[in-house]
Amino acid sequence: MNIDWTALGEVTAVSIGVTFAVVVVFALGVLGLARHEGAKEQGGTSAVGAAQAGLCFLACVAVVAYGIYLIVPQFH
Repeated sequence: MNIDWTALGEVTAVSIGVTFAVVVVFALGVLGLARHEGAKEQGGTSAVGAAQAGLCFLACVAVVAYGIYLIVPQFH
């Protein structure tokens, strides 16, 4: 049995990189949501914070949905 270690290493590197990127984008979404809520507590609104949160969370959903699409063969 011959294992292609290079392919395994590439898959591992890509999965770790994508996981790290999704965590960073999600954290930026939480930061935007906190910015929006902080402005709301002070009597104002933060459209930038709400937009940041919405875009970051939407990006996370898109990445997860694409991953599910790649994994589940019925979607192809």
